[in-house]
Amino acid sequence: MTGFLQALTFTTPLALAGLLLLPVIWWLLRFTPPRPQTLRFPPLRLLLDLVNRQQQPDKTPWWLMALRLAIAALVIIGVSHPLHAPGHVAAMGGEPVLLIVDDTWAAARHWDKRQAIVAEVLDNARRAGATVTLATTTPEARPSGLEPLSAEAAGRKAAALAPKALDPDYRSLLARLKSAFGASAALRIVWIGDGVDRGGAKEFALGLAALANGKASVEAVMPETAQLPMALATPAIDGGRIEIAALRAVAGQPATAKIRAVAGNGRDLADATLNFAAGSGQAKAVLELPVELRNEVQRIEIDGERNAAATFLFDDRWRRKSVALQSGASLESAQPLLSPLYYVSRALEPFAELSEPADARALKERLDAGLSMLVLADIGVLPQETAAMVSAWLERGGVLMRFAGPRLAGAQDSLIPVTLREGGRELGSALSWETPQALQQFPEKSPFAGLAPDPSIRVTRQVLAEPDSELPDKVWASLEDGTPLVTAERKGKGLLVLFHVTANADWSNLPLTGLFVEMLRRVVDLAPGAGGGAAAGAAQSADTAAAFSPRRALSGRGELIDPLPDSRPVSLAEIDKAQASPEHPAGLYARGAMQRAINIAQTGEAIMPVKDLPSGVALRSLTPLPATALAPFAFAAALILFLLDCFAALMLGGLGRRLRTGGATAAALLLLAVLQAPGPARAQSADDFALRSTLATHFAYVLSGDAEIDRVSEAGLKGLGSVLKDRTSVEPGDPVGIDIERDEIVFFPMLYWPVRADAAAPSNAALAKMDAFMKNGGTIFFDLRDDGAGFESLSGTATAAAEALRRMLAKLDIPPLEPVPAEHVLTKAFYLMQSFPGRYDAGQLWVERADAQGAVTGNADGVSSIIIGSNDYAGAWAVDDAGRPLFAVVPGTDRQREMAYRAGINIVMYVLTGNYKSDQVHVPALLERLGQ
Repeated sequence: MTGFLQALTFTTPLALAGLLLLPVIWWLLRFTPPRPQTLRFPPLRLLLDLVNRQQQPDKTPWWLMALRLAIAALVIIGVSHPLHAPGHVAAMGGEPVLLIVDDTWAAARHWDKRQAIVAEVLDNARRAGATVTLATTTPEARPSGLEPLSAEAAGRKAAALAPKALDPDYRSLLARLKSAFGASAALRIVWIGDGVDRGGAKEFALGLAALANGKASVEAVMPETAQLPMALATPAIDGGRIEIAALRAVAGQPATAKIRAVAGNGRDLADATLNFAAGSGQAKAVLELPVELRNEVQRIEIDGERNAAATFLFDDRWRRKSVALQSGASLESAQPLLSPLYYVSRALEPFAELSEPADARALKERLDAGLSMLVLADIGVLPQETAAMVSAWLERGGVLMRFAGPRLAGAQDSLIPVTLREGGRELGSALSWETPQALQQFPEKSPFAGLAPDPSIRVTRQVLAEPDSELPDKVWASLEDGTPLVTAERKGKGLLVLFHVTANADWSNLPLTGLFVEMLRRVVDLAPGAGGGAAAGAAQSADTAAAFSPRRALSGRGELIDPLPDSRPVSLAEIDKAQASPEHPAGLYARGAMQRAINIAQTGEAIMPVKDLPSGVALRSLTPLPATALAPFAFAAALILFLLDCFAALMLGGLGRRLRTGGATAAALLLLAVLQAPGPARAQSADDFALRSTLATHFAYVLSGDAEIDRVSEAGLKGLGSVLKDRTSVEPGDPVGIDIERDEIVFFPMLYWPVRADAAAPSNAALAKMDAFMKNGGTIFFDLRDDGAGFESLSGTATAAAEALRRMLAKLDIPPLEPVPAEHVLTKAFYLMQSFPGRYDAGQLWVERADAQGAVTGNADGVSSIIIGSNDYAGAWAVDDAGRPLFAVVPGTDRQREMAYRAGINIVMYVLTGNYKSDQVHVPALLERLGQ
């Protein structure tokens, strides 16, 4: 019984105040008139028997009094519309409420369900008159306060919440909660978690239970294991292949998913299938792309998984570079020389496609194909023809890296960043007083900033640069005595880099160290991708900014958005090890033309679900159980008791008289009780349904089988109907839920059909009914409700909801469709508009394709018999009993909600009035409105 009462809620609780009237009703019903006396007609005898005496009425029997009080109580309870909802958050007392929401990337998958539970908690708090403190678990640059708010104020704050591309910081939040609520007298805690255990969920739950001196009541709302999201691990490059691993929560059933490689312009470059074996939490796939296409990849994503961890952003480090190597192995400077560069090739091999052009013609072919970088080792003077084409390639954006040697020390051409002195400088030789030199720390503005110089490195010989005023700005690395080791200079869009030592160990041991590999990798990062040297112009000089500035941020849903104001640049020394944080959010960062990405790729063998919470923490699923309306049962019980009362009253007061006077009253009260009961709870005949449906204009919605979707559809059509009454002459009645298989649909001008991703195709009888409805003037409005991401046409790639719609319509005679044209009647049926947003604004609205004269053929009234959208229109229109929106619009502006209402009004006016606005007689009025 206690569990039943905890799951009992009332949609109109103020009606329970009527129970206070029961004492008054008892006082009014205490007495009953006396039974009438039966006398013979003779008037004289009647007069003789009359006695002038005052009679007192008899008292009502106690059982009849209890019966009538029970009837009154049941009617009052029925009017308050009680609901038995065992899957919902338990009803609250007056204690303060702490509402904790995991707004992480893992919560993005079922964010709408979390919003519904937040609304449920706030409604309970409002009815109980409790204060609410709203807290989120992701770290914040400026943490919000933990002050108690009214349920209404907390609702406005909760409406602004959105998932972030961050993991939760339970430890910091728990410390703040202990400071604020550790000594509270009483506390009710509802934690809406993301369901992913990163190692601190159990400790966080224990900390919550310890609040309020250990007296806090804690309820955790967690998704089931099957509802947890998928995520990507860090990919790996193996030659020309991109190896990708995806993670999920371990499940007993196998599963498949698709990964996509997407270019910066949104173009799909490649895809592959991930196959999760039963009992496995990891699946792997391989993408094979040519170098040119691989360098266009901006991100890898799991199709259908709209969360930041299911998206991996690529940057310059993942773009394969093409590098040509040449060395001066002979004194014949008229031809390219072919000696291999052992240390350079070994250092660059993991990051680039290497080649060694055999002659000038082969080198020209590499340059024309978009070579990323050219490495010349100890070549003093390039042939004139070769120098000219290398110079032109540099101007277009290539990177030329040169190493010193005896030939370069003896003679040099113009393709060097600084002027060199003749000869070389020898350190530590028999003819030199100087000792071999070590390296200085790298300058902050150098691309090598952040690398730690190896103390074991020694330079015994180098080529020296002539000092001038521009030399300090060209130095990337120096020896301890200040002489340059690496210098660089821009040439057009390209870059010239010179190592003042040899590429082998003749002049220094630098090529033998790991630092040499890191230095060459930093230079390769400055080069454009293979195939893009001529167009990219990616090379940058040493005068680029020292830090990487945020360019695009990654939202919790895996979308690239503008960086938030709290975002901060990342220094060059920290960028390679930076992790997502409020100051450095996941996304793309730029330093000149260099680009780096911060991702939130996951590690481990699987996504770990939250489990083994403390025994004192109540656990419930993210999906609420359906609520049972108890009002029909209350009214039915009241009706039965009322009939018993009528029979008792007839027996006590005289059958004939009571039958004449009480019959009308009984019928009226019976009708009142029946009308009070909700529609779906009572059986109706076909005639009753037809009568109710035709007394006023009703818009119908198709019952989807999901109670939450049906609730949103009904609330959306109610909200749209209210706006129609305020702004137009249309006064629709309450929306009607339709079972497409059973109910007649000819009474409605429009059916709103929310499409579930797992919806099955209707039966042949239902399809025939739909076909007749559309061809005889009716319009069906299908809403995919998938953030505008799925419907392209009835062929091609689509989302699960669009695939479900295709299954449903496969056997229907559907005419060709097109997005709403600019001159379509829908754009001017009531408001002038060119886009039709709903709760989302990315999707298009599709109608029947018109012929050359602008007419459509599928509907007898010249109106499109089918309208398809994907922006969740009912979600944008839906309001509660107080007229407040139930859901936030995305991206979330009041203008978008207003445009969603206007789109709904235009659709209704189009369905009801046809294409009369296409008549030329309306052109002057439309032009006048456009002029205003």
